[in-house]
Amino acid sequence: MSASPQRPAARTRVLALCALVAIAAGRAGSLHAAQPDQPGTGARGRAADHVVLISVDGFRPEFYLDERWPAPMLQRMAREGAHARAVRGVMPTVTYPSHTTLVTGAVPARHGILYNQPFEAGGQSGRWYVEHDSIRVPTLWDAVRAAGGTTAAISWPVTVGAPIDWNVPEFWSVRGREGELTGAAAHAAALRSRVTPPGLLEEIEAAALGRFPDFYWGRNRSREDAVGAMAGYLIERYRPNLLLVHLNQTDYHQHAFGREHPEVRLALAAVDRAIARMVEAAGRAGILERTAFVITGDHGFVDIDTRIQPNVWLVEAGLHGDRPDRGAWRAAFHPAGGSAFLRLRAPGDSATLDQVRRILADLPEGVRARFRVIEGAELAALGADPTSPLALVAAPGNAFGGELTGPAVHPASGGAHGYHPDVPQVHTGFVAWGAGVQGGSVIERMALTDVAPVVATLLALDFAAPDGTLRPGILAAIP
Repeated sequence: MSASPQRPAARTRVLALCALVAIAAGRAGSLHAAQPDQPGTGARGRAADHVVLISVDGFRPEFYLDERWPAPMLQRMAREGAHARAVRGVMPTVTYPSHTTLVTGAVPARHGILYNQPFEAGGQSGRWYVEHDSIRVPTLWDAVRAAGGTTAAISWPVTVGAPIDWNVPEFWSVRGREGELTGAAAHAAALRSRVTPPGLLEEIEAAALGRFPDFYWGRNRSREDAVGAMAGYLIERYRPNLLLVHLNQTDYHQHAFGREHPEVRLALAAVDRAIARMVEAAGRAGILERTAFVITGDHGFVDIDTRIQPNVWLVEAGLHGDRPDRGAWRAAFHPAGGSAFLRLRAPGDSATLDQVRRILADLPEGVRARFRVIEGAELAALGADPTSPLALVAAPGNAFGGELTGPAVHPASGGAHGYHPDVPQVHTGFVAWGAGVQGGSVIERMALTDVAPVVATLLALDFAAPDGTLRPGILAAIP
């Protein structure tokens, strides 16, 4: 009988062991299941256990199709894996709608991120779409979480507050001031307040980065070294099932210098180096053979020589005030680089809409030839802003701005995007390499909405891309 006092403790241990066995059995098919014995073979029919989805802002197919560009890692991945000759984007071909399409497989009208910056009836405040709850459809990180997996992100747009396990979102101080801090210090303080879990950025600084760099903001190629270091640390330390990374310097440099400038080549070299660092990190973590890398972009680029300010025409016609709060406005164009979308203060105001159409029709022929008008039905077919009754689409060489006064048409330089997705120069690229990818495969043409199905299939996620499809030839057959 002396053993009887031990029975409750023993029974508790047995119950706990049974519970652990039950949990393990329930998660056997999840992304957290034990790693397979054979490298390169995912568990339970998965082609990969880890996917690194990298967006190169301003990514053009020639970066990997033409070996004269300084991108040896990308070009190796394209040769050994699968790549596309062209990827058709969404409307407008700008960063935030495009990145949201990459993780949803949905067009902007469906996922809700219509532009980089939402239209504000009282005048643009500088606010961008940053909060994840602006997204109206399920995302890849939702699907990974539902499957029991882990996620991470570095500088991915529209992820503030997202249920991502390790997240350094794309965020900065809109006002450029946080308390007594200004400039880069203010941006860094704003970012730290949105990193999750709290303290993650400090952990990365201590282990891999050093002091968070002031050059993280704006046009500075060294920024990609910092992103590569942060992403590499997350790969080695946490081995997330899905890692999202946004590299942006090819965008900054093409905006400033155009498509072919030597500075763009240097920016691409920095991007390529960052990608190579992530590959090396996966190797050090012992997961390279079970990892797939998917490298894509948000848009290409168009060289410009002319800027068009369509709101100047509306101000001259009395349809828009000549002040930042718009005044007693009735119509406004919301510019997005290669396009500009009309907003009416009173939806359904047909009289104002007809007046805008007359203003456009009466422009001098030389101005009118710089763009075309697309109506609401075509915008709907493109999956663009459903509240816009018409939009202006610039011819290559031209881009739209948001000025209210001054010349409506004036010289400009550099590069732009935001054009109709059928403009060839604005097509982006796609490369897949690693676990589960069909080697040597070339896809002539795909859509940006088709990227999410690639990631979902690699990880065997329960995820349906509402506007995308898995293109044949990208992925190898799962044994």
